[in-house]
Amino acid sequence: MRRTVLLVPSGESGLWSARSGGVRWICAFTDETALARFAVHHGPGDRLMDYVALLGARIVDEIVPTLDEPAGLAVDIADEDGAMFFPPVNGIVPDGAAVDSGAGGGGREH
Repeated sequence: MRRTVLLVPSGESGLWSARSGGVRWICAFTDETALARFAVHHGPGDRLMDYVALLGARIVDEIVPTLDEPAGLAVDIADEDGAMFFPPVNGIVPDGAAVDSGAGGGGREH
């Protein structure tokens, strides 16, 4: 995931994300076909869906820590059998953004 270029839908309010289970999930896709399956159900109607191409590492190392809530990465969520989730835990996101870091004040504890 870290070395993979992922396509992340974007809009006026930033990168596309969804909240579930107390986590903000940044939604990303491995290719335009996977993104298109998602766009059919969640896109802006008859307009094209804008997206940015980012390395997975950039999402979890740089973007996730800037969010004010626990956040992770959800990949290919429109593919029932191929969806992958990278939660905000040690080893995936930086310690300061991990919910299981145990760092008094540095980590997010929930």
